[in-house]
Amino acid sequence: MVRGLRGATTVDADTVTQVTERSQELMLRIMERNDLVEDDIVSVLFTATADVTSIFPATAIREIGFGAVPLLCAAEIAVPGAMPLCIRVLLHVYTPRTKDEIHHVYLHGAQGLRDDLPD
Repeated sequence: MVRGLRGATTVDADTVTQVTERSQELMLRIMERNDLVEDDIVSVLFTATADVTSIFPATAIREIGFGAVPLLCAAEIAVPGAMPLCIRVLLHVYTPRTKDEIHHVYLHGAQGLRDDLPD
């Protein structure tokens, strides 16, 4: 079964180091929480708010592997009042888990974005 996994994080400042560390942390936490390995991933789509321009989140993820996984970055829609310095991710994965067993991961300032989701 192919399922979608969501997650997001924020950075304190738009620096290569901060975007790299937080993007990698988010991806690794999603993988860990859902018992995934690289071969389980079909594709990954990252979005970032307009104030995150120092490095592509996908570039940060390549530093920890995922060489065979299609990764894409896009700009988040600039909605007034939206959370700044935010990186979001959507993974398409092969998993036997039901939608109720999927663990979406929201870190740092992004924790409140989807407080309606189960932990």
